[in-house]
Amino acid sequence: MKAMIFAAGKGTRLQPLTNTIPKALVKINGIPMLEIVIKKLIENGFDEIIINLHHFPEQIIDFVKQKKYFGIKIEFSLEKEKLLNTGGALKIVKKYFDDGKDFLLHNVDIISDINLKEVYSFHQKNNALVTVVVKDRKTSRYFLFDENYLLAGWENIKTGEKIISRKLNENLIPLAFCGIHIINPRIFDLINKKGAFSIIDLYLRLSKDQKIIAFDIGNTFWADIGKYEELIIAEKNINFQY
Repeated sequence: MKAMIFAAGKGTRLQPLTNTIPKALVKINGIPMLEIVIKKLIENGFDEIIINLHHFPEQIIDFVKQKKYFGIKIEFSLEKEKLLNTGGALKIVKKYFDDGKDFLLHNVDIISDINLKEVYSFHQKNNALVTVVVKDRKTSRYFLFDENYLLAGWENIKTGEKIISRKLNENLIPLAFCGIHIINPRIFDLINKKGAFSIIDLYLRLSKDQKIIAFDIGNTFWADIGKYEELIIAEKNINFQY
């Protein structure tokens, strides 16, 4: 199975650590977060991975080479001139996912105990264009789902911004995105933007007539370590077996 790791970000929320190294190589208890994610993917049956790069890309490439590509096939997508955001980053790797099979996207700064095989099977069983992994947790931004857990909108509770992609006569369910998605490659034929753009905006547009469904992880452990304070908490509470 194939997967993509989003690792191009500048990691500004992790400064000063990311002033000299890419976010992907910031360590948790001595282990770079990229290594944690790669091993998580391998553990769940993913054996072909592409990693997008921008901030200190040569350091990430050298690290993967030193690890002998973790014994699998790993390629890189270099966003040399500028960051393309999540949507643009996905669009330019279309050829990598040309086998017609569903694939996974995983943010490099997400660690969890989520069973990715289960998410993948759920996605296929529901014949969805996209399955977004979500959790009921406190945050400022939420996906909004209907009673069938189909995407119907998005809101930012801090700014009051709210987007409803499908008009419904029911209360919508707010759930926080977990930085993991399973995608059917036919999505590439539905992308109409160029350059840098958000994959969230793409999902909201497509949810009007495409099946974008939620996979709720419930109480399963999940952490976003893209912030310095969250990284410190993770180091105190997480014990990796790798």
